Amino acid sequence: MKLTMRLYQTEDDWWRIREFLRAIFLLNGRREWSWHVARLDYWRWHGVANLGDGKLDRDVFIWETTDGQIAAVLNREESGHAFLQTHPGFRAPELEAEMIGVAEERLTRTRADGKRVLCVWTDSRDDLRHAILSRRGYVKRGEAEHQWRRALDAPIPDAPLASGYTIRALGDGLELLERCYASGLGFHNGDIKIAVDNRRDPTWYRNIQTAPLYRRDLDLIAVASSGEIASFTTIWFDDVTRSAHFEPVATVPAHQRRGLGKAVMTEGLRRLKRMGALVAFVGGYSPEANALYASVMGNEFDLSEPWVRE
Repeated sequence: MKLTMRLYQTEDDWWRIREFLRAIFLLNGRREWSWHVARLDYWRWHGVANLGDGKLDRDVFIWETTDGQIAAVLNREESGHAFLQTHPGFRAPELEAEMIGVAEERLTRTRADGKRVLCVWTDSRDDLRHAILSRRGYVKRGEAEHQWRRALDAPIPDAPLASGYTIRALGDGLELLERCYASGLGFHNGDIKIAVDNRRDPTWYRNIQTAPLYRRDLDLIAVASSGEIASFTTIWFDDVTRSAHFEPVATVPAHQRRGLGKAVMTEGLRRLKRMGALVAFVGGYSPEANALYASVMGNEFDLSEPWVRE
């Protein structure tokens, strides 16, 4: 079947892409061989809106059938990184090669030395894409993403909460400011300056809270007896596919090594199970993050690998 490629154009495209990702996620057996709809939302409402990391009408490409059905979507996340979302019924070497070619033309990053670089992410068992990438001069290089998943049809083990801490949903007002502050500490190794800058203007967090899947009851914090936010996670639950994604997860350095990350994620799993979720996901890169996620999610994961060409 002949497919036509075009750039993202209107808000209607956004909602059509979300439904496309839901459909192929289910066709793929609830595996992350394409983006979860939560990752798409998070990229737009945080990556694009807050970080200026891409533009929808420049960095999202849609392949459609003659009757308007979406067959594939190509998009970036950070500069120089390409993600291919393909309907399993349309997967073919010709389409994959065409998508990679568009990525090479439109999504590469130019380094300081003038070289153009592109990283194409692919599942570790995707032999079709591996063969195409190899022929085009790509090599597997860099830190892979462990895409941890946990089915929620079995009992969720307890994760004892350290004395002096409580877990609850995020409040508003001053507590929202403290959540912004904790994010700066948790993701920047306790850097006070970044934390203060994060707290000075909470507009960035308000943007995240306007994303379609955001729920306050799944925006969880572990709070110390002093009132400090010590650990946190936001969980994005898609009731259409009955699946959820943890993003982000962090613990403030002063409160680490007390099991708070595990406790707050475990509380999230319990809430998801009560809501009827069937499976939950979280992505990890570093050894420390993956050790935490394995302790919470179990031993099931897919591996998304970066293939790079300069």
